[in-house]
Amino acid sequence: MKQLSIVFLFWLLTVSLFAQNKLSRREYIETYKVMAVREMLRSGIPASITLAQGCLESDNGNSPLAKNANNHFGIKCKSDWKGERSYHDDDQKNECFRKYRNSEESYLDHTEYLLKTPRYGYLFKLSRTDYNAWAHGLRAAGYATDPNYAARLIKIIEEEQLFVFDSLESDDLPNQSILTREGKKSDQYSGKKKHQDTFKELTINPYARRETFKINGLDIVYVKAGDTYKSIAEEFDMKEWEIHTYNNLKKDALQPEPDVYLFLQRKKCRAEKGNDIHVVQPRETMYSISQKYGVSLSALYCRNHMKKGTELTAGTKIYLRKMKPREKR
Repeated sequence: MKQLSIVFLFWLLTVSLFAQNKLSRREYIETYKVMAVREMLRSGIPASITLAQGCLESDNGNSPLAKNANNHFGIKCKSDWKGERSYHDDDQKNECFRKYRNSEESYLDHTEYLLKTPRYGYLFKLSRTDYNAWAHGLRAAGYATDPNYAARLIKIIEEEQLFVFDSLESDDLPNQSILTREGKKSDQYSGKKKHQDTFKELTINPYARRETFKINGLDIVYVKAGDTYKSIAEEFDMKEWEIHTYNNLKKDALQPEPDVYLFLQRKKCRAEKGNDIHVVQPRETMYSISQKYGVSLSALYCRNHMKKGTELTAGTKIYLRKMKPREKR
């Protein structure tokens, strides 16, 4: 009986020590918020999404995979992984997971993994403040098999008010804090409240560029809230007039609409192979067709024997690669 009591006390002591060493969700957020914000500014992935995924996938940093392999996002090896490996049971027994030297490598690789995996590419067209769309997009793209994955991420984001991080810019970081170091939520976010040491270790490349995509072999970029033509030009080492010219914009245009795309190169004279003819839909214009296919607006008018400014009728065929045959008289 005495031996049993000693074993029981030893067990209680072990459990107690484990509980003391176990990170809470708030402690996890406080520990890794800087990494999440830095990666957001580098890539456009919402910091709220990164932190919520970290909380969920690593059990707030307490899972065996996080503790033994520094893997906070449950990323598996895949065929192209050249680094160290760690084996754990997941959907199947003894599956291969990526192993990192430290937690920072895990956060960096999480960004690289999403950027370089084609099925996640469309997510980078979303606003970084739309955490709902990102959460559902990750689930739809197959990040997790759990059908409730998006709802679980959103629940963490809203319970912990992680969305406040998604609006931060590099200028905010040295002297503003959303969450206090004591782990309490701030009652109200205000630019006037400054906590100068919160992000002092964060270094951000001010020249970091967001992801670009291709239309007709040309680089395009999706506009996010707050962008101006000037800011986009500076981000891509261009002149503002180039943005205006390549997108057939007026010289005095200042503020683009969010979630549209802009060309970073001069549009071509014809569309890609396979896009020979476009049938006009209601409310479409020659400008919207020009942007859709990456074909010069002047080339479209010329190819279709139309005067500049001609209004389109739904059902009209617009030739994108060849000259429109002239009607026989």
